[in-house]
Amino acid sequence: MGELLLVLDEGTTSTRAMLFAPSGECLGSRAAELTQSYPGPGLVEHDAAQIWQRTLACARAMVDKAGGADRIAAIGITNQRETIVFWDKITGEPLAPAIVWQDRRSAALCRQWREAGEEPGVQARTGLLLDPYFSGTKIAWAMANWPQLAEAGDRLAIGTIESWLVWKLTAGEDRGGLHITDATNASRTLLMGLGSGGWSDGLLDMFSAPRSALPEIVDCAGRFGTTRLFGGEIPICGLAGDQQAATVGQACFAKGDTKATYGTGAFVLTNAGTVPPSSKHRLLATVLWQLGGRRTYAIEGSVFVAGSLIQWLRDSVGLIDTAPETEALARSVPDNGGVYLVPALSGLGAPWWEPDARAALSGLSFASTRAHIVRAALEAMAHQSHDLETAFAADGADWARLRVDGGMVTNDWMAQDLADMLALPVDRPDFAETTALGAAMLAGVGCGLFGGLGEAAAMRGPGTTFEPKLSAGARQTRLAGWTQAVQNIVTPAKAGAHLPD
Repeated sequence: MGELLLVLDEGTTSTRAMLFAPSGECLGSRAAELTQSYPGPGLVEHDAAQIWQRTLACARAMVDKAGGADRIAAIGITNQRETIVFWDKITGEPLAPAIVWQDRRSAALCRQWREAGEEPGVQARTGLLLDPYFSGTKIAWAMANWPQLAEAGDRLAIGTIESWLVWKLTAGEDRGGLHITDATNASRTLLMGLGSGGWSDGLLDMFSAPRSALPEIVDCAGRFGTTRLFGGEIPICGLAGDQQAATVGQACFAKGDTKATYGTGAFVLTNAGTVPPSSKHRLLATVLWQLGGRRTYAIEGSVFVAGSLIQWLRDSVGLIDTAPETEALARSVPDNGGVYLVPALSGLGAPWWEPDARAALSGLSFASTRAHIVRAALEAMAHQSHDLETAFAADGADWARLRVDGGMVTNDWMAQDLADMLALPVDRPDFAETTALGAAMLAGVGCGLFGGLGEAAAMRGPGTTFEPKLSAGARQTRLAGWTQAVQNIVTPAKAGAHLPD
């Protein structure tokens, strides 16, 4: 058996395969873009067949680079969470479009359930809220609106992206694939009891999810199955949703350790230990990892729009040509000129949870320039993070420092702005792809290269720390302007209720 680790990192806008040495060195990477479809307002879909085909092509490139399947010890998979796939167990082909985590088509259903008083009970069982973000609400909508799913009967398979990839990797001409999901992804469906770690009959009924279509829930590290698609057998040994994988990659192994990933969206997770946490400030409780059947939990705050805001400014508005130029534009003006951008392009996530909110650009005058708008877009990342920090602190999970990763924080100006607005040290690793690194660490544990996560932490390299520099007065002025901008699109009663003093 070889000792290289192959990671399949399936994101929202692209899929990648990356090759790691046990030291943590990345030996190669191959990526392919994914097509997102927007068939209507608030609707976001993927083609699951395209996801598989492009992931497979990237994986083959990395197996070739490694020198063959016998050089690879294990495969680790990490994925965009909450995106849900429906497929036929016999043909192995999708039965419908994959509904992406950003999709809001189930908003009316969620509103009905909340008005019926269902949310407190659901939150107590799952740690989650009734929001279109989560897979269960998407399943409920799909089962009611896509008749081919019910018609499939026992042939129907439902799973998040890692389930889909594992099925395709392990299926053969003479056999169906392995139908599993890891505990981190299962905990994002609204179908799993957070304390029990199993599917809940009551929740399955509520969300019209057939138990026969669902995968088996497994650990995040172990020998789950074998793929024979690369000229030899390679075990699949690591599975985790992207944000949990990034938290592992940031070595947040002690209770209170906190990481934030700024990718398509922004996601903050704080290690909450081995007892299921609860939030009184509309944060989420989730599984951080499960090993040997034992779960470690996290408190999470989810922001729907982060890097996708910069992509929107580039592709839809034409305000910038490339993402890297945002740093120079932000530095070209001394402040935001009173301009605030609330990026509710897909509604507002934590701690507001307002799926119907819409983005707003405020404070414009004839003195406002392109640079002010771009700077306001970058500042929104720190402002949203501060809202989350306030809610985390009110739940007893205050941050001592923040470990950051994701494509956005390669921007030094933004990393410093986070430190300034949070008034905390911000640590950024030199190797920014911590999601893939975390999946590699889990795969290394699962195949026995490492004795545990503590040993696997050796894969994490050095980094840079940004210390806060902004004066308290300037910080408060900016936060006051942001609070007013948010209140303009969220009813004052709700705004006051969600953010503690």
